[in-house]
Amino acid sequence: MKNIFQPSVNTEVIDRINRLEPGLPAKWGKMNASQMLAHCNVSYEMVYDDIHPKPNFFMKFILKNLVKAKVMSEKPYPKSSPTAPQFIITTEKDFAKEKARLIEYLNKTQELGEDYFDGKESHSFGKLNKSEWNILFYKHIDHHLAQFGV
Repeated sequence: MKNIFQPSVNTEVIDRINRLEPGLPAKWGKMNASQMLAHCNVSYEMVYDDIHPKPNFFMKFILKNLVKAKVMSEKPYPKSSPTAPQFIITTEKDFAKEKARLIEYLNKTQELGEDYFDGKESHSFGKLNKSEWNILFYKHIDHHLAQFGV
């Protein structure tokens, strides 16, 4: 698994994002490129912005004990796999705005570095170490960029 906290990997991911175009067709799934960018932004909104409700105790228990292991494995996500409700994007989004936001989030994450995230509380999974944060960030965005062939 590549390390999103390494500058060269962050640059590679941003280069892949810059190869996206609004009309680029997905190889699988229901989202268009703009919706996919907005979908990827949700991961970072949960870290940096307080706009998504936190799961209640019961739901957090389920997420930590049943979902976390699948999300945190290095095994790629299956195509068209289910997602949490706050990640479902069905409305049209502004491609340029979502793209700029995602690149800004990636750069902010890079600037803060992996030590900032080591032991930081996740919205859904409790405290994560820096390796788990890397998997969470890199695996998700890599999956969706591959969805659009970039």
